[in-house]
Amino acid sequence: MLEFMICSLLTIFPDYLFRRYVQGKRIGREINLYSMWFELRWGITACVILTLSLITMIFYFHPSAENATAVFRTVTILPETTGRVAEVFVGTNEKVPAGAPLFRLDDTEQKAAVETAQRRVTETDAEIEVTQTELAGADGVITQAQGAYQQALDEYETQVELNRRNPNVVAKREIERLQVAVQAKEGGVAAAVANKQTLQTKISSLLPAQKASAEAALAEAQVDLDKTVVRAGTAGTVQQFALRVGDVVNPMIRSAGILVPEDRRIGLVAGFGQIESQVIRKGMIAEATCIGKPFTIIPMVVTEVQSVIATGQVRPTEQLVDIQQMARPGTLTTYLEPLYEGQLAGIPPGSTCMANAYTSNHDELTHGGLSAPRWFFLHMVDAVGLVHAMILRLQAILLPVQTLVLSGH
Repeated sequence: MLEFMICSLLTIFPDYLFRRYVQGKRIGREINLYSMWFELRWGITACVILTLSLITMIFYFHPSAENATAVFRTVTILPETTGRVAEVFVGTNEKVPAGAPLFRLDDTEQKAAVETAQRRVTETDAEIEVTQTELAGADGVITQAQGAYQQALDEYETQVELNRRNPNVVAKREIERLQVAVQAKEGGVAAAVANKQTLQTKISSLLPAQKASAEAALAEAQVDLDKTVVRAGTAGTVQQFALRVGDVVNPMIRSAGILVPEDRRIGLVAGFGQIESQVIRKGMIAEATCIGKPFTIIPMVVTEVQSVIATGQVRPTEQLVDIQQMARPGTLTTYLEPLYEGQLAGIPPGSTCMANAYTSNHDELTHGGLSAPRWFFLHMVDAVGLVHAMILRLQAILLPVQTLVLSGH
């Protein structure tokens, strides 16, 4: 209606002035209810065409969205493992700080695993002490083996020397026996030395590795035990938390509740028409009015424009997708944030809003080098944005009336 009134001042009104003061036709006589459509046909036709063109230009270059929402973030309260609730620490609508325990699952199995892992660590420490004691005894075994070897070697050399002086004194069989004994004692020394090296390797490599594995198993068991206590990942308010002792919680099927963070507000998410995809750009100035805060215009800025339309998404399924299932046209998801800090204060999260985005050609106009038709067109585009801004303010005024009176609630 506002566009029609503005356009009528440029078309119907001049046509009437021409008929009245040039042709001398007066309202109520030559121009009446029956002849008005013929007498003012040029002005009426031009008014309709100009009004449609103006409305098209306004809504295309300065798009509007009636399905905008003050979205906010939530965190699902879920355990990492399935279990039965053993203890609940908070209630519904209770504010909790970050890291506060919310509930605890039955941890009997996890505590047993921690105890088993702890005993393995203790067992490894004891084995290290025993091996160190064995290492100390290995030096004595080596000394004993070396003494026996030296004694056998001396006896063998004595018999060889006697046999050299007088071959008939010592039998050849006795010398061979002593030689075999020397070799056996030498093998005993090598075995004792090898046993000591084995113990050293066991102390320096094997047992520390076993202890590290036991400690890793203990840490893993402790992590599993800690997972039985579900904590708040961020400060916020617990909502829809109807969990009670004895309930079974499954992270794949049933959640425990919702945590609404304190820094929950994201901004406004508006759905603009697909036809405006060539106009909506990041950095555009916008305005919004919300039901939760009537009679208020909030200056906004477009921070992000989703590059895809959600209704066209396809995901792998066991059935082919019929295109009729996507027949409903989707909207262009756009994220808006307040131009100045704190302007969303007082608006309940989730409030329904209406938003306008405005095309600005100021940079192109100030750059210069434009042709006259282009310059005039860009000025006209920027000027008609005022009409849409006026419409949004009228909507902000009428919104409480439509919500409280005309909706019938």
